[in-house]
Order: sequence, then structure tokens, then C-alpha cells
Amino acid sequence: MLGLPKTTEFNKRIPKQKFYENLTVTPAIKRVFIDQVKVIYWRNKIAATTVNLAPGETVTEIEVFEIKLNSSQLDAAVLKQIDKEIPYHILFLLEYEGRYQAWTAYKEEAGSGTNAFKVGAYYHTDWRSEEELPLKLDGLNIDKLYENFVWQIAGDVLQTNNEESLKESVERDEKRKQLQKQIDSLQAKVRKEKQLNKQVQLNAELKRLRKELEDIS
Repeated sequence: MLGLPKTTEFNKRIPKQKFYENLTVTPAIKRVFIDQVKVIYWRNKIAATTVNLAPGETVTEIEVFEIKLNSSQLDAAVLKQIDKEIPYHILFLLEYEGRYQAWTAYKEEAGSGTNAFKVGAYYHTDWRSEEELPLKLDGLNIDKLYENFVWQIAGDVLQTNNEESLKESVERDEKRKQLQKQIDSLQAKVRKEKQLNKQVQLNAELKRLRKELEDIS
């Protein structure tokens, strides 16, 4: 897929129940797998041994998973569950009626000395043909290749400058989302508040949050 070298091809079908057999998986997530996912394929393994790139220091392999859907909607909890089960970085290709979305999250080792990973928010493209997906092999090692996949998929969502790392840009984006959520909640409180002195207090806090959001945007 994606015009990747044949040396990366794996093309193994993975039973979707593999990801929800664990007793710790909630009934809600199990239901999402059953209702929304048709079939899962492990299409490619991108590593120093399968492509002509140097090994990464933090990223050893990038797996390409194709998930065929029953509709154009997928709960991101499905991807998070797969990411929790697979101790490698994953590029997800969702397919529905011949159209594709590319999804990935910024994923890093949890630092606990195990294979555990910390999975951040997901970024994705809109629906396109496979040929139109904005993905290309770009980087001298597997670390850079993975970072560039995230940049390519996130597009304008991850605003950055030349001095900012991918991790810093992701953290800033998450902070921006948190602030916007706080602002939306506060605006709703202002509209409902009847007491003038409380409105003044809420509006002062709203102004502070908006300034903070402006400063990091």
C-alpha cells in the first residue's frame, strides 16, 4: 500500500476479536469493534531491515494497519485499543467504499521500563483515494520518517515553527484544545449567570483564558 517497497509487505489478516478478548476491555469497546470494524489487515512493516533507512533511537518499527469499516464512522477508542496492544508505532489506513483516511497518534514510550506506550490525541486526513493520501517516505532514519508521517497527516492542525520539535508541537496543540474547552464551558456559564458581579468575575477569567490561547496559537 501507499507505494511502499515490496520488502515492507506483510499482508496478514488479524482477527478483530484479538483486540477485545482481554478481560480488561470494556463491553462498550467490544461493541464498537463488532459494529464498526469489518476486517483488519497488517499490511506493512517499516523498519531499518525492510527499507534503506538508518534505525531510529525511539522508533524501531512503523506498522501499517488497514481497517475496513462498516460505515464511514469509527470511534477512536478502536485505534487506541490497538495502539495499546501493539508495542510499535502504527499508521492506520481506514477504508470505506474505496476511500481512505490516514490516522495516527503521537506515541511515545511511557518510560516505565516496559513495552507500555503513552498514546496522545489522534490526527487524521479527510476521505481520499489511496493515491491522494499525503504520505511519502521522508527522512534519513525511522525516527524522522515517523515524525514526518505525523506532520503529513496532521497538516495545518499542528502549527509549528522551525525551532519546535514534534513533541512540543503536539503538547502545544493539546494545551490549545484544553483551553478552548475551558473557554467554551465558561462562555456557557456566563450566558446562564444572572448575578452581575458573578458575570464580571467569569468574564475576567474568560479574558485571561482567551489571552493564554492567543499566546500559544
